[in-house]
Amino acid sequence: MKQNIKNMTPREIVAELDKYIIGQDEAKKSVAIALRNRYRRNLLSEEMREEITPKNILMIGSTGVGKTEIARRLAKIMDAPFVKVEATKFTEVGYVGRDVDSMVRDLVEASIRLTKQKRIDEQSEMADQLAEDKLVEAILPGRKKDEKKKSGNPFDLIFSQTNYKSQKEEFEEKQQEKETDPDEERNLAMGREQVRRELREGKLEDLVIEIQVEEQQRENTLDVNADNMIAIGNIFGDMMPKKTKNRKMKVADARKVLREQEAQNLIDMDQVIDDAIDNAEQNGIIFIDEIDKIASGSSRSGADVSREGVQRDILPIVEGSVVNTKHGPVKTDHMLFIGAGAFHVSKPSDLIPELQGRFPITVELKSLDKEDFKRILTVPENAITKQQKALLETEGVEVTFKEDAIEEIAEMAFLMNEQTENIGARRLYTILETLVEDISYDLPNPEVKEIVIDAQFVINKFKEKIREVDVDKYIL
Repeated sequence: MKQNIKNMTPREIVAELDKYIIGQDEAKKSVAIALRNRYRRNLLSEEMREEITPKNILMIGSTGVGKTEIARRLAKIMDAPFVKVEATKFTEVGYVGRDVDSMVRDLVEASIRLTKQKRIDEQSEMADQLAEDKLVEAILPGRKKDEKKKSGNPFDLIFSQTNYKSQKEEFEEKQQEKETDPDEERNLAMGREQVRRELREGKLEDLVIEIQVEEQQRENTLDVNADNMIAIGNIFGDMMPKKTKNRKMKVADARKVLREQEAQNLIDMDQVIDDAIDNAEQNGIIFIDEIDKIASGSSRSGADVSREGVQRDILPIVEGSVVNTKHGPVKTDHMLFIGAGAFHVSKPSDLIPELQGRFPITVELKSLDKEDFKRILTVPENAITKQQKALLETEGVEVTFKEDAIEEIAEMAFLMNEQTENIGARRLYTILETLVEDISYDLPNPEVKEIVIDAQFVINKFKEKIREVDVDKYIL
């Protein structure tokens, strides 16, 4: 279970990040402090809270060293809405392309999804019970008062006036006494309990039943521009009754559909949106990648002018402003912005001074060496060797990576990054995929139960591709 952020010190946050990210201690330390400061801010008075803004972070490092992963894991730890955007996708106002406000709209949508899922999870127990009731009715239909009323009672119109209410109730009670058979009702109740018991024991999972499901409303939109859309469907959708249709499916599938449907009906979407906007404003994280690509050089003409225009458009968002979304106005004052870029050609000082000042914490991430690659292959909880083993185990094959194979793969990745393009840890994914390509191609194979990958296996796989003298011909 996820530890509550209130109980996590910066050291504990770093320890959590260490489970998934190798090295980069300075960057982890900076984001851990930024995360803890959010909790500290919430303990202050409302007046003081408004004065304290997040200390935005600028990460400098080549591709594949862990910039995005640090930010993404940080968001997961604090269970906060998170979006990643690329600065190069934005254009200055007045040009064709995305406007910078779209990053805030994307964050709000991410926050709504996150908040909605939380509310659904909170209602899961009740939704399970309601779904089970509907499954029982679908398997063993019983008497439903609603169905009796559908046939049309001639006294409904006569007794609709207030003066005749007591006579109508008396008539319906007599009708019910005539139609109700105690033995039939008792047998029906026993049958339902038996069905319910078998459902819980999983004995009816493959039984095909017919259920009523709500049709998904397709949102009709009038596209005003690439990001700011007027949702016509949202304006009139709530006024129309929900349509249902009958579908036949197995009990196992029907349970999922009904559980989701019932959970949706139990939550208040207006409250979800209000909570989501507040969560986005107070805890949202926006990761702006490739920010170095919009840094201007010494010249101030042509494309550089457009890049500087994008920086000036981003500036008010990072400083703190109000962005209009289809869910209402959203303030960006307390959102955390993390900028990232390689800064090979440009440098942070090439950003406009106003934007530089809005990223007071600068962290430089180091390039990965051979030892880093070895740890990346084995230490993280989601290490890629563990992923490959799990994938091939689904075919009934146990794969073992020997220590010398890990050593060989790490050295190969390091050399290739040094002598060709440095793509960081992503090089390992390419090598691993190439390494198991033939193995994966021949599976499933009943004769293959175990595969051992050692250093010689790795060398044999790549010996035709790697040349010590002419290494440039081999680009993974």
